[in-house]
Order: sequence, then structure tokens, then C-alpha cells
Amino acid sequence: MDKPGPICRRPVLVEDRSLAALSPILRRVYGARGVRGPQDLDYRTKRLLPPDFLGIGRASQLLADAIQRSEPILIAGDFDADGATGCALAVRALGGLGARVDYAVPDRFRFGYGLTPEFVSAALERDPKLIVTVDNGISSLDGVRLAQDAGVRVLVTDHHLPGKHLPAADAIVNPNQPGCPFASKHLAGVGVIFYVLAALRARLRDDGWFSRNSVAQLALADHLDLVALGTIADVVPLDRNNRILVEQGLRRIRAGRGRPGIRHLARLGGRAPEHLVSSDIAFAVAPRLNAAGRLEDMCIGIECLLADEEAHASRLAQRLDSLNSERRSVENAMREAALAAVADLQLDSAELPHGLCLYEPDWHPGIVGIVAARIRETVHRPVVAFAKERLGVIKGSGRSVPEANLRDILAAIAIAHPGMIERFGGHAMAAGLSLREECLDGFRKAFAREVGCRLGSQPTEQIIWSDGSVNVGDITLESAEQLRRSGPWGCGFPEPLFDHEFQVLEARVVGERHLKLLLRHPDGGRPVSAIRFGWDRSALIEPGEWVHLAFTLQVNEYRGVRAPQMVVAWMGSL
Repeated sequence: MDKPGPICRRPVLVEDRSLAALSPILRRVYGARGVRGPQDLDYRTKRLLPPDFLGIGRASQLLADAIQRSEPILIAGDFDADGATGCALAVRALGGLGARVDYAVPDRFRFGYGLTPEFVSAALERDPKLIVTVDNGISSLDGVRLAQDAGVRVLVTDHHLPGKHLPAADAIVNPNQPGCPFASKHLAGVGVIFYVLAALRARLRDDGWFSRNSVAQLALADHLDLVALGTIADVVPLDRNNRILVEQGLRRIRAGRGRPGIRHLARLGGRAPEHLVSSDIAFAVAPRLNAAGRLEDMCIGIECLLADEEAHASRLAQRLDSLNSERRSVENAMREAALAAVADLQLDSAELPHGLCLYEPDWHPGIVGIVAARIRETVHRPVVAFAKERLGVIKGSGRSVPEANLRDILAAIAIAHPGMIERFGGHAMAAGLSLREECLDGFRKAFAREVGCRLGSQPTEQIIWSDGSVNVGDITLESAEQLRRSGPWGCGFPEPLFDHEFQVLEARVVGERHLKLLLRHPDGGRPVSAIRFGWDRSALIEPGEWVHLAFTLQVNEYRGVRAPQMVVAWMGSL
């Protein structure tokens, strides 16, 4: 059985009569997420927020000038899925507008993250007149300065939290920069560049660019599949504006109007593009795309997204699938080593430090973030995993819990211990940093102390938030399909999770590590199947036993037959 963790029922925040036509279970789910009526579920593009960003006028002017002067533009991307989709979107859209555009992505093992001076030096060899960052740049003070000293203009588009000082770029578009009035602070990097391109299109239209040059007006909605993929992959909160972007992108993929590369990645992950939902992107498509940046070169992923020819997209998708298999193998070995390191502390949960730092010189620097996330799920507290970056320097990637803002924690340590951290950046829940290897012990103590100050006496056990119990009549194919298509679900708008007691009729291990169950509801009805992924084979379940489950209700398709299936997130004995 899983370790005890309190199950809390989500309170229904809103009871809106305008949703009375929906099923009771869906009304309960929406009410717990604060949905106030049909307007909150209206995902038409015309409901998107207007592009009232600080700096977006200057940004669109820089791009328009470069296009009209036929000056070379270089997109400076990033090596994760958000950066890859944003880069592909910028290249495709700007090229369609008549720009001379190319892209470059920093090699994480040579240049590190963002617009570093080393990366800028390499980029300058391409002789750009304008560098546009996507999903990075807000902390790249030295890189921006170097580019401008070389006579190159810089447009920063980013969504990461800024530091005390902003780069002296020619323009910055970031919803999180001080003074930006844009209402949604949760845009992914691909969402920011999407809005910049919308402003550019409007400026070019006003300037008469399309009529003078016989250039077709850019259909930005055709690129929303990229926006949906990057937004889901970056695990940003799905506020209403992000849900519109994601839902519109998913609809295009399901209708067969998405990128060939996305369709091929979905199929390689065992998902049908015509039925794709946000969880399929999160668990099948995004990891395959991210694998390129973690192990090799994100240019493979970007080229897969840019490919128009089916055969070419298929070959690149298969390469990404192979890299993802390699990533899983490396990750498994690193995770086992990390768990062993935690066990070697010989402390129980109450005695573990508030924040954990783990380091192995042989760990792969592209995968430490995933390891930190896996260990965080086990110990339910902030974790930073380190690997060797270069001689004398280690790179860390951290994952946090909702109660502890990881970027703020790193900023506080940097202020209290000047020179300890070479560089850092990120979000509340995920951040990265580099430091000298000899500073690790000091950072480990400072990190545990700072996290402890913020968490205080708060419990570190993971709370399971449930949408309540289910009746026999709720566990049907119709209910499962309705819940599946009623999203998009994701961070900040979580997929419905229920809890109830069931009697085990059958239990068997499948695929070596998964537990397949046949269950009976206390009120009878037809038996229902369930699966628990990643089950510990030493924990036996006997027929006749009663268990308490937290689960999502999914649609399982096997040999053309669709049926409801519970995917178990937590299991406890009764």
C-alpha cells in the first residue's frame, strides 16, 4: 500500500445555476475549480486577452523594421519543449511574413542556459542584426550587453521571474516584468512569442506591408498546436487564457491540422491524434520532445516541429522516441541512486531536512531536473539535484512544493551568501542554478535553513485533493468520455480525481511493474477495471480485500473496444 497521506475533499467554491444542464459530477468538478458560468468555459479565440504587454509596441516595431529592411533575424531558443515550440513558432511565422530568419539553441553542456556571453559569441558568427530570445533572456544581462556592443539589437521575450536588474535590451516582453499590465502572469514562453507575433502582424497590416509585397497575412491560429504543446509541457497554470490557447491547439491537432511531427510523436507514445487531450501531450508527446534537449541537441526537436513532409517528420520523431527511451534508462539509474542516498541518511520523514540537495558527479546534467521531481514526489519537500557541469562547477535543477517558492529561496540565499551561487533562475516550482563544487556543503545547509523558514511547521506529507466519492452510476464510459473532453485539464485546473472504497475481485501484475485490478463498488453494479502504474510487487493485494482508492476515471481502448478504467493515484487498506 502507499504511504498514508491525508485525502482532502475539494470544497465547491461556486454553485452556478447556469451550469444546471451539466451532469452532477461535472458540475461538482467545475464548482471546485471556481468556474462561474459558461463564459469561463468559452474557449473561442476571440475570448483571448488583448496583447497589452509592457514593451510589445517597441517589440513589434523592431521586428517590423528588420523585416522591411530584409535584415537577418536570429531566434535564440531554449532546450526544453516550451523553448522548442516557441522557436519553431517564431521561425515559421516570421518566415511566412517575409523575414530572413534563422535560429540557434545553446548547447546546455557548452554554453548553459539562456543568452550567455559564450552563446552570443557563437551566435554573432551568423551576423544577425536582431536577436530575439524565446523562453529566456530575462536574466541574461551580460549576454545582452555583449550583443549590443557588437551592434546587434536584442528583443527579449520571456516569462520567467525577473531578478533585481533587467537586461538593457532594446525591448522586453515578459508578463512578469515590473509594470506589465497583462492580466495573465502564467503564459508560457511560447505564449509570449505568440502574442508578440500577433502585435507584429497588426503593425505590418497597418503599414501596408501585405498589400505592397503580395505577402499573405499570417494565420496565427494555424500555429496554436505549437502553443498548446509548449504550454502543457512547461506545466504553467491553466488559467482561462491558457486554457483557450491549449484547447484551440488541441482541436486543431484532433482535426488533422496539427504539425506532422506532433502527430508522429503522439502515435509513438501510443496516443491517437484524433482523440488527443492535454494529458496525452504531457505524458506522451512532451517527454519525447524534451529528450532531445536533455541528452543531445534540441535542434532535432525543433526540426521535427518544422517538418512539413510526413516521411521527414516521422524519421525525426523516431529519433526523438529513441532518445526518450535512452533518457528513461538513464533516469531510472539516477533515481535509484538518489533514493539510496536518501535512505542512507537513516532518518525518518520527520527528521529529513526541510530541503534536500543530492549530488553525484556521474549524473547526467540534462536529467537532474527529472530526478529532483521524482524524489520530491517521494519526500514531499523541495529537492535540488546536482551534476557536474564543467571542471569545478556543478549544475543543479530543483523542484519545489506549493508552499515554498523555489526562485525566491535561491534569491534569498544569493543575497545572504554573496558569491555562493554563480547564476540562477526559474519559477516558483522549478528553478536551476550553478555553483562552485566547494560551495555545495554551504549551499546544502543554507537551502535547508531557508526552506525551513518558509515552511515552518507545515506538514510535508503530500495532501491528496479529491473531488469526492463516486456512485455506481458515475463509473461509466459516458462519464469517462465526458470528463476527458471537458478540459483541458492541467496545472491549476487539475484533472478530476475521486476517492472511494472498493472490494478487490482480482489482482495481478502486468508489464512487470503495474497492478491490474478488478473491483466491485460497495453498492454493487458491474465490476470495473483499474490499474496502478509503478506498483511495488512486494506489496500483495488479495481478492476479497477492501481498499480505499484515489483515482482518475479514464477511457481505456483495447483492440477497438472502449471501456471505463480507473487509473489509481493512491491506494490504502481498510
